[in-house]
Amino acid sequence: MDANAATTGPFVRQPAAGSTLNVLGVTHIYKATGAETAGSFSLWEDLVPPGTGAPPHTHEREDEAFYVLSGEIQIEFEGEPAPRRVGSGGFFYGARHKRHGYRNVSDQPARLLVLCTPSCGLDQMFAELEAATISGIPEMAKLAAITAKYGVTIEPPAA
Repeated sequence: MDANAATTGPFVRQPAAGSTLNVLGVTHIYKATGAETAGSFSLWEDLVPPGTGAPPHTHEREDEAFYVLSGEIQIEFEGEPAPRRVGSGGFFYGARHKRHGYRNVSDQPARLLVLCTPSCGLDQMFAELEAATISGIPEMAKLAAITAKYGVTIEPPAA
């Protein structure tokens, strides 16, 4: 991923184009990075195989918006008494300071479009997570130390 690209003017990304990361088994295809938008936002497509997703976490600095392009995911977020399923065409909002997470609990891949605003370094956090997991998933403490540098706290699933 080219986090140093400083495109602050208009640009186009063709289908399937954009830098790619593998983050805990989920493929991120970046359509716009924080560096390219001067920190205004970042936008990426998640390709979520069955059984993978984002563990419950809380952001201090940014909000995330998720639009399900295809498939179905189960989301957990603070304030809801139980996880909910969101299918193709559905949307959920992961507000800063509120725990949220998702997992593909179906037997089919899912695709999500994820908007992060403002872009406060999640692109770099995901690149560090990819590097840390190249040879397998390390202990949760190592992952939590990486995310903490970017104002993100990984939390245990809700009881």
